[in-house]
Amino acid sequence: MSGTLETRIRQSLAAPVREEVAAFAKALAQDEGADAVLFYGSNLRTGSLEGVLDFYLLLPGRQQERIWPRVGYHERMIGGTPLRAKTATLSLERFAKAAEGQSRDTTIWARFVQPSALVWARNDAVRGRVISAVAGAARTAGRLAAALGPRKGAASDYWKALFRETYAAEFRVEPPGREHSILAANAAHFEGLLPLAWEDAGIAYACEGDELAPELEPQPRRAILAWWKKRRRVGKPLNILRLAKATTTFDNAAAYGAWKLERHTGIALEVTPFRARHPLLAMPGAAWELWRKRRRAASRQR
Repeated sequence: MSGTLETRIRQSLAAPVREEVAAFAKALAQDEGADAVLFYGSNLRTGSLEGVLDFYLLLPGRQQERIWPRVGYHERMIGGTPLRAKTATLSLERFAKAAEGQSRDTTIWARFVQPSALVWARNDAVRGRVISAVAGAARTAGRLAAALGPRKGAASDYWKALFRETYAAEFRVEPPGREHSILAANAAHFEGLLPLAWEDAGIAYACEGDELAPELEPQPRRAILAWWKKRRRVGKPLNILRLAKATTTFDNAAAYGAWKLERHTGIALEVTPFRARHPLLAMPGAAWELWRKRRRAASRQR
């Protein structure tokens, strides 16, 4: 791997974060026995501690669960500040393979070509492995962008083509046009990234002003598109399978649901021990309690 892309990724992953975020990440890593923690999402961009922080926890050893990642919700008081986090947990080995495009997954490389920060690593060797994995995500995304994009165009044209395809391949609720907001919100991150990804992937290109033209022969282009067709075909079913698994394995699902409900409606529901242990079985009772509290609130407003 050329040092150019790796240097760029190393600098990107070293993005500064709030001390509270770093402390929360370290605590989660210690709880899970993780080797590394990646922080991503809107809170990374804004520096806000409001809402839910998004972390990927990367574990040592082989991937144990066939359907990954395992998702969870966590609340913790850090330095007197109540913080909330949603976590996705999988092995570093599986993360690296998925980033390189060696699995049917579409989410890892499409997510981690976007900004993230390596907020905790067990040691320098692990840090190096994560940097290499995220560089792999940039190569995978850049390779597909070259095949999906125009014969010649601005870098943003290729990124937009990529994100349109990957969002369409997944089971998501975002409206069309999400690719525009991704690039607008992260312009500095994507500036100059595509040529580095192409160089590292062995894709030659011409550059004229702000326009790029990847030199992809028909056969390599067909091979990339065939690779993508297989992943696009299973994208939505795989997402649905993961969501179905999450309904039974989402750590602290009841607490997460109660927090989301209060945030959006102002109505607080108690997370009883039964609701914490059996969130699906507790849903009818929770719905009944919510209905009664809504009626009570509506009667007070009359």
